[in-house]
Amino acid sequence: MSINKDSAIAPRILVIIVTWNKQQYVLDLLASLTQQNYPTVFIDIVVVDNASQDNTVAEIKATYPQVHLICNSENVGGTGGFNTGLRWAYEQPDGHYDYLWLLDNDVLVHQNALVELVNILESHADIAVVGSTMMQLDYPWRINEMGAFVDFGSGQLKLNRHLEEVQAWQGQDIKVLLQQDYDLSKRLLHCHPYMDVDYVAAASLLIRAPIAKQAGLWRDYFIHFDDVEWCLRLGQMGHRVVVSAKSLIWHLSAAAKVPTWVLYYDNRNVLDMLKTHGADDATLRRMIQYSLKKAVYYHLLGKPDLAQLHYDAVDDFQQNQFGKKAIQLTVSQYKPNHSIASVLTDPTIKRVLISFAVNLQATDTQEIIASILKQRSDLQVVFMPLINGISVYQLPRSRFTPPIPRFFLRRWLFYWRLRGQYDLVIQSDYQRVIGLSWLKAKIIFINDEGFALSPPPNFSTVWQAGLRWFKSLF
Repeated sequence: MSINKDSAIAPRILVIIVTWNKQQYVLDLLASLTQQNYPTVFIDIVVVDNASQDNTVAEIKATYPQVHLICNSENVGGTGGFNTGLRWAYEQPDGHYDYLWLLDNDVLVHQNALVELVNILESHADIAVVGSTMMQLDYPWRINEMGAFVDFGSGQLKLNRHLEEVQAWQGQDIKVLLQQDYDLSKRLLHCHPYMDVDYVAAASLLIRAPIAKQAGLWRDYFIHFDDVEWCLRLGQMGHRVVVSAKSLIWHLSAAAKVPTWVLYYDNRNVLDMLKTHGADDATLRRMIQYSLKKAVYYHLLGKPDLAQLHYDAVDDFQQNQFGKKAIQLTVSQYKPNHSIASVLTDPTIKRVLISFAVNLQATDTQEIIASILKQRSDLQVVFMPLINGISVYQLPRSRFTPPIPRFFLRRWLFYWRLRGQYDLVIQSDYQRVIGLSWLKAKIIFINDEGFALSPPPNFSTVWQAGLRWFKSLF
């Protein structure tokens, strides 16, 4: 059966959206759902609000009164939010809904996204779950994932066709792409209309309602790996999970997001996911060792609070403690980039070193720093040239360190000789350099959205972290 928005008969869909403090995003998503090439009379929408503080509930009630709102009294995460929606769906009479469509609240959905998902399930009785191809919102012509696979040896997610680009779409605006040809099987080499995968993200996941009820609720992970575990569970039940090359959504790529508190959930949940789905003791021990090794890395950078998240993740996994964790970051507390002026006007900061990986315009700090340099004649800002020796000028009368040696040992000697010469080092969160954290200076870790001010790392805590990791190897 071919379905379009004028069809008199179509499967009944329940859309489940979870939101928390993303008012405009969810309103934009609800607007896009009204434009789906699917008869709206067969679509019901449930929005689960996780105690938003930004007037989300009032705006949805005023703008979309037909939407069924479920308001949780606290933020229970993506897991708790989707479980709230699934629990409501399971309470409906059997046969009331044919399919459940799970959506992230901050995606842009192509007008044919739903109909293409439905067409696959209507045509293939052996397929239980189908997901959309996720494109990158910041680079709309680039694939973020076309479904994914799980490496059970390392716990890593292997994103299918990750970063592959649709050449004909290069440079085009997302508003244009939302109206264009959506069949990637006709634009990518060796790409079928759909393919089997281990999991598809709940950013856009359509599942047969009876099978969803049979699979039950998500494991209590709060966020991350919950949809992965659910898809693996469905696979173990004998059901096929596929991804569609014709159903497209756009989502902000993970590369633009700097992980902080989520590191706890990533490390804890992947361990439980692997254990739940048959990982042996040797694999789990190797994964725990890897988490402890990453803790050493964060201590070396000067982010002891992020190192502690790895320890907490391992400890809670071993004690079977899941759900929401009360996390308090002591160092990695980010402020908006415009607040960097409060650091640079500190009279004790007189010499600043900026890493080669920092882009002042991308972080919206170029004008701020230039203005402060006009005000403070005693402030010196020195840039590092790129590894290839090229000096990138970002401020008037820019100053540079000598070229960074290419050879590994000489490079570390170069960093060592910089010790004590600067009061502040500005590093990029996207390309951190351990050697720059050991210059006996305060450190700013900056990304396109915010920055965190950290003290230099402590040798004794690094030593203790290294010992804990070393002992885990035996």
